[in-house]
Amino acid sequence: MTTTTIRTPAKIIPHAFPGIKPDEVEEIIANSRIKTYPPKSVICKEDAIEHTFYMILDGNFEVTKTINNSNKRYLKTLGAGDFFGEMALIHSAPRAATVTSVSDAILLELDDEGFNRVLKHSSSVAMAMVGEISNRLRQNDEMAIEDLRMRASELADAYEKLAEQELARREFLSNIAHELRTPLMIASGYLHILNKGVPTKEQLATSMETITRNVDQIVTLTNDILFLQEMDLVLPEFQSVNIVEVVNCVLNKYKDKADTRQIRLTHTVNHNISNIRGDAKSLERAITALIDNAIKFSRNGGEVEISYSETGTQVGISVQDHGIGIDPEILPRIYDRFFHLEKHGDELYSGVGIGLSIARQVILQHKGTLDTESTPGIGSKFRMNLLKWK
Repeated sequence: MTTTTIRTPAKIIPHAFPGIKPDEVEEIIANSRIKTYPPKSVICKEDAIEHTFYMILDGNFEVTKTINNSNKRYLKTLGAGDFFGEMALIHSAPRAATVTSVSDAILLELDDEGFNRVLKHSSSVAMAMVGEISNRLRQNDEMAIEDLRMRASELADAYEKLAEQELARREFLSNIAHELRTPLMIASGYLHILNKGVPTKEQLATSMETITRNVDQIVTLTNDILFLQEMDLVLPEFQSVNIVEVVNCVLNKYKDKADTRQIRLTHTVNHNISNIRGDAKSLERAITALIDNAIKFSRNGGEVEISYSETGTQVGISVQDHGIGIDPEILPRIYDRFFHLEKHGDELYSGVGIGLSIARQVILQHKGTLDTESTPGIGSKFRMNLLKWK
């Protein structure tokens, strides 16, 4: 059986304040009170105005401070013989930190009225306390300086991220302008030509096909931007979705684009794939983004492979290309809104950088995961894991 020895005030006070005489110790004890606390008791609360000084007779306490209005930072642990709340005896300053018991604890508590009574009878008590409190203030200053250094570093990081976001915003607006201007000018040009005279049957067919293609491009881009902005606000009602049918629908839409560059679209279904829990329209957008990305960054004559797997409660869908791959330095940023790879070698790439962001948001909305494997010069593999329909 283990016993705990509680340190008495008569032993702790001289240890905390060297030089205090025995009768002065008794004077402090007489004007104090002893209280017990269970674990997780908040003794001092940060920013509160309180007027009590505490000495720990038994138990341990954790000292924490809130940073940036939300993050709780651990500062230190106090034990028997330590004290806190000393500034309450000097002036009515807010508590600088929160002190919480982490075990059963016993405290000697001295309020400002009791302290004033002690001072009337013993000036040496005042000198000893002031000396020790001065040491504490120096330590607190050092902690404050370190805290300021950390805040300065956090502020610098925040400014850097803000600058990156502003740059991304400007690049996005520039890309949007380019992606909209080109099809608008082409469609407008053909409309003016049609307006000036009666074209032949062949010219009319070619003009209408070109106008339709460019207007569709504008509509698709506009819908993608609106979808990305609204998807966090509107939560779809999930249903049972045949994910193979969704993939087939996307592949049919991209067949002509892939054929133009002689890229093979390989769709491998090894067995009956379970339906997944989701929203078919938003999942189609996510798969569209992944397949469009795979085709875009494949080399002419390459291959894009779509395959499936099942494990427990999840269905996995993989989209793999054998194209340029992703540089490890930019891999963490590819899902950022408006991040866009404009050039690789002599190759220029269109787009505004919202496709992969849409894919990630949709999959997160479905409580799924999206993993990426990529090797520069060899290719990339995107694998989404989605919950099965129960």
